[in-house]
Amino acid sequence: MSNPPILAGVVGWPVTYSLSPVIHSTWAHRAGINGYYVPVAVPPSEDEFRQIINGLRRVRFAGVNVTKPHKENALRLADEASEIAKKAGAANMLTFQKDHIYADNSDVVGFANAVKEQSTNPGIHGLVLGAGGAARGIILALQSLGLKKITITNRTREKAEALADEFSLDVVDWDRRSNNLDTADILVNTTSLGMTGQPSLEIDLNTLKPKSIVADIVYSPLETPLLKAASSQHTIDGLSMLMHQAVPGFKQWFGGTGIVDAALKQTLLTEIKRRETA
Repeated sequence: MSNPPILAGVVGWPVTYSLSPVIHSTWAHRAGINGYYVPVAVPPSEDEFRQIINGLRRVRFAGVNVTKPHKENALRLADEASEIAKKAGAANMLTFQKDHIYADNSDVVGFANAVKEQSTNPGIHGLVLGAGGAARGIILALQSLGLKKITITNRTREKAEALADEFSLDVVDWDRRSNNLDTADILVNTTSLGMTGQPSLEIDLNTLKPKSIVADIVYSPLETPLLKAASSQHTIDGLSMLMHQAVPGFKQWFGGTGIVDAALKQTLLTEIKRRETA
């Protein structure tokens, strides 16, 4: 009797945009693993989230990735959580054990490994735009990379100050965000500015240090106005972080090694183009 297929997926609302099923399916095919990774739409209700997660456990899912708006719900639901998930205040991975749900956050290591692809010495000063949930994971990633100084700026200064107090950061006013670029080794946009359907991010990169890393964590569009303006620098797009953050889940649930390479990225680019023309 053959073994049943391994089941995993991604939970969110909306979730049809997610490229995670393409990533995991590609890796499973490469490794010859009998498994399926599917999108699961869960409306933005914590009660519905809990009900659907329990349903997935009953049908023997190994685990799920969690995306907006349920990352904080995932952390609250879990019986146990990694230290990094606790510090981030959110979980993007839930692993289902017999009587246990374990929460983790691979966004942190995902972004850190995307940076390592660009430089083995990322410098000492990071400038983070935004103070929402995504910013927390980026800050933890930068700290794990050894950056000694992290400056945060946000359109609402109070939110930036709250995050700065928690993580021992510097704060700069939003209207002075272009004034710290001459010392920044890494610039990361975690806001929605520049995303498809959102206003552009207005920032003057003329004083940016040569060979600095510029990152935007979204992949719609893949080349945001910020990345286009920083084309002479080392840049990190949203796909890089997405691919790297998927590696721990694939290992945990499918028992395989996810390889981030040019072929995988090309597969994702092809899928993005297909969706744009569908």
